[in-house]
Amino acid sequence: MPEFLTEEIKEYIDSFYKLKPKDLIFNFSKSYLHHEMDRGSKKSQVKRIRIHDLRHSHVSLLIELGFSATAIADRVGHESIDITYRYAHLFPSKQKEMALSLTQVRNNKANDWKDLLEEDDKDV
Repeated sequence: MPEFLTEEIKEYIDSFYKLKPKDLIFNFSKSYLHHEMDRGSKKSQVKRIRIHDLRHSHVSLLIELGFSATAIADRVGHESIDITYRYAHLFPSKQKEMALSLTQVRNNKANDWKDLLEEDDKDV
Protein backbone atom coordinates (compact mmCIF):
# COMPACT_ATOMS: atom_id res chain seq x y z
CA MET A 1 0.00 0.00 0.00
CA PRO A 2 1.39 3.46 -0.76
CA GLU A 3 2.79 5.24 2.29
CA PHE A 4 0.46 8.25 1.89
CA LEU A 5 -2.58 5.96 1.96
CA THR A 6 -1.29 4.08 5.00
CA GLU A 7 -0.93 7.39 6.85
CA GLU A 8 -4.37 8.64 5.80
CA ILE A 9 -6.03 5.42 6.93
CA LYS A 10 -4.15 5.48 10.24
CA GLU A 11 -5.19 9.09 10.89
CA TYR A 12 -8.80 8.30 9.99
CA ILE A 13 -8.95 5.26 12.27
CA ASP A 14 -7.21 7.11 15.12
CA SER A 15 -9.75 9.94 14.87
CA PHE A 16 -12.65 7.54 15.58
CA TYR A 17 -11.22 4.63 17.53
CA LYS A 18 -8.65 4.00 20.19
CA LEU A 19 -7.36 0.67 18.92
CA LYS A 20 -4.81 -1.49 20.61
CA PRO A 21 -2.14 -3.12 18.39
CA LYS A 22 -3.96 -6.50 18.38
CA ASP A 23 -7.46 -5.11 17.74
CA LEU A 24 -9.21 -5.92 14.48
CA ILE A 25 -9.97 -3.05 12.12
CA PHE A 26 -12.50 -4.92 9.99
CA ASN A 27 -14.52 -6.74 12.62
CA PHE A 28 -17.13 -8.49 10.47
CA SER A 29 -17.71 -11.91 9.01
CA LYS A 30 -17.30 -13.10 5.45
CA SER A 31 -21.06 -13.70 5.20
CA TYR A 32 -21.75 -10.10 6.27
CA LEU A 33 -19.42 -8.84 3.55
CA HIS A 34 -21.21 -11.04 0.97
CA HIS A 35 -24.56 -9.72 2.19
CA GLU A 36 -23.38 -6.11 1.81
CA MET A 37 -22.04 -6.80 -1.69
CA ASP A 38 -25.45 -8.24 -2.63
CA ARG A 39 -27.30 -5.31 -1.10
CA GLY A 40 -25.05 -2.74 -2.78
CA SER A 41 -25.29 -4.34 -6.21
CA LYS A 42 -29.09 -4.56 -6.02
CA LYS A 43 -29.45 -0.98 -4.87
CA SER A 44 -27.09 0.35 -7.54
CA GLN A 45 -28.43 -2.04 -10.20
CA VAL A 46 -24.88 -3.10 -11.00
CA LYS A 47 -23.98 -6.73 -11.66
CA ARG A 48 -22.77 -8.35 -8.47
CA ILE A 49 -19.12 -9.27 -8.36
CA ARG A 50 -17.39 -11.68 -6.03
CA ILE A 51 -15.01 -10.43 -3.36
CA HIS A 52 -12.24 -12.29 -5.20
CA ASP A 53 -13.02 -10.22 -8.31
CA LEU A 54 -11.73 -7.15 -6.44
CA ARG A 55 -8.42 -8.95 -5.91
CA HIS A 56 -8.37 -10.00 -9.56
CA SER A 57 -8.97 -6.39 -10.63
CA HIS A 58 -6.09 -5.24 -8.43
CA VAL A 59 -3.69 -7.77 -9.96
CA SER A 60 -4.93 -6.85 -13.45
CA LEU A 61 -4.25 -3.17 -12.79
CA LEU A 62 -0.74 -3.91 -11.51
CA ILE A 63 -0.02 -5.92 -14.67
CA GLU A 64 -1.30 -3.08 -16.85
CA LEU A 65 0.91 -0.64 -14.92
CA GLY A 66 3.88 -2.78 -15.93
CA PHE A 67 4.87 -4.40 -12.64
CA SER A 68 6.67 -7.73 -12.85
CA ALA A 69 4.93 -10.99 -12.05
CA THR A 70 7.35 -11.60 -9.17
CA ALA A 71 6.59 -8.22 -7.59
CA ILE A 72 2.85 -8.81 -7.96
CA ALA A 73 3.10 -12.33 -6.51
CA ASP A 74 4.93 -10.94 -3.49
CA ARG A 75 2.37 -8.16 -3.00
CA VAL A 76 -0.72 -10.38 -3.13
CA GLY A 77 0.84 -13.33 -1.33
CA HIS A 78 0.89 -15.93 -4.08
CA GLU A 79 2.86 -18.92 -2.82
CA SER A 80 4.15 -19.62 -6.31
CA ILE A 81 4.81 -17.40 -9.31
CA ASP A 82 2.75 -19.95 -11.29
CA ILE A 83 -0.37 -18.63 -9.58
CA THR A 84 0.42 -15.13 -10.83
CA TYR A 85 0.96 -16.48 -14.33
CA ARG A 86 -2.69 -17.56 -14.35
CA TYR A 87 -3.24 -13.91 -15.21
CA ALA A 88 -1.09 -14.38 -18.34
CA HIS A 89 -4.09 -13.66 -20.55
CA LEU A 90 -3.75 -10.06 -19.40
CA PHE A 91 -0.19 -9.74 -20.68
CA PRO A 92 -0.87 -9.93 -24.48
CA SER A 93 -1.33 -6.17 -24.69
CA LYS A 94 2.43 -6.03 -24.12
CA GLN A 95 3.19 -8.31 -27.08
CA LYS A 96 3.20 -5.52 -29.65
CA GLU A 97 5.31 -3.36 -27.34
CA MET A 98 7.83 -6.19 -26.91
CA ALA A 99 7.96 -6.84 -30.66
CA LEU A 100 8.54 -3.15 -31.33
CA SER A 101 11.30 -3.00 -28.71
CA LEU A 102 13.02 -6.05 -30.18
CA THR A 103 12.79 -4.51 -33.64
CA GLN A 104 14.37 -1.31 -32.33
CA VAL A 105 17.17 -3.28 -30.68
CA ARG A 106 17.77 -5.19 -33.90
CA ASN A 107 17.79 -2.01 -35.96
CA ASN A 108 20.13 -0.23 -33.57
CA LYS A 109 22.51 -3.18 -33.52
CA ALA A 110 22.28 -3.44 -37.28
CA ASN A 111 23.15 0.22 -37.60
CA ASP A 112 26.03 -0.14 -35.13
CA TRP A 113 27.27 -3.18 -37.08
CA LYS A 114 27.08 -1.25 -40.35
CA ASP A 115 29.04 1.60 -38.78
CA LEU A 116 31.71 -0.84 -37.61
CA LEU A 117 31.95 -2.34 -41.11
CA GLU A 118 32.26 1.11 -42.65
CA GLU A 119 35.06 1.98 -40.21
CA ASP A 120 36.85 -1.26 -41.10
CA ASP A 121 36.51 -0.46 -44.81
CA LYS A 122 38.10 2.96 -44.24
CA ASP A 123 41.11 1.38 -42.54
CA VAL A 124 41.84 -0.89 -45.50
